[in-house]
Amino acid sequence: MFRIRLLSGIVLVILLLLTMIPGGQILWGALLIISLIGFHELTRVFMKNQINALSITGLLAITLYYLWINPWIHSHITTLVFYPQLHVVGTIVLMLLFLMSLLTIMVLAYPMISFEQVLVTFFAVFYVAVMMSFVFLTRELPHGVFLVWLVFICSWGCDTAAYCAGMTLGKHKLAPVLSPKKSVEGAIGGVLGAALIGFLYALAVNHWGNAELSIISFAIIGGIGAVISQIGDLSASAIKRFHDIKDYGTLIPGHGGILDRFDSVIFTAPMIYLLIVILL
Repeated sequence: MFRIRLLSGIVLVILLLLTMIPGGQILWGALLIISLIGFHELTRVFMKNQINALSITGLLAITLYYLWINPWIHSHITTLVFYPQLHVVGTIVLMLLFLMSLLTIMVLAYPMISFEQVLVTFFAVFYVAVMMSFVFLTRELPHGVFLVWLVFICSWGCDTAAYCAGMTLGKHKLAPVLSPKKSVEGAIGGVLGAALIGFLYALAVNHWGNAELSIISFAIIGGIGAVISQIGDLSASAIKRFHDIKDYGTLIPGHGGILDRFDSVIFTAPMIYLLIVILL
């Protein structure tokens, strides 16, 4: 099992490098596919594999949203409409239309479709697709080829540091009912470890990449992002516990589904984007 998990992890890292480094349309397409799969995994938990008009509308909304943030399409729209907040306003309008569409489907299909299913569908689109898209939006920022790795430093780097700290120092349970193996010492170690990795990463980027980025800001982002990452990980675990499942899927051998591997990334990406804009 460990060997399968290790091999899957190596493949994931290779795919990550092949998409993050070039960015652009390659990363956009990869995140679109990940979002569609993640949406299916999450809604399947709540709707018991039921495919209905809501799930189809959700998949369509994700596709439209990613078309909206596509750099080629977006650049052509902004040449016609000179509005600096066009991206934000367009996203809000799209989400409003999506919600109205879901409520319309509920009315037309009553009582076959419940209000709870509407809420789940809307949540799944926003949680998986919109929040995941901030990986792409971070990559599109100036120096994005360097900055985007902060998302993974804060999520996966925190996981590794927390695991090591928890194994060696862990005594006090962080969430004994929700996640018995996590400890307070591990959580603190994860935050400090991510901050240290962010600090060292900034040093490396400035030395070899001539980026001239703020070392202290990278350490701060690493620490704050690690806190958010752990909340995201526990949130995803809570959803699974409530529905008595071990994994969201089986797509990634040894890791589970897309959401099992990217749960902390989904939660961390928007915060990292905001911290970068504020601090850097």
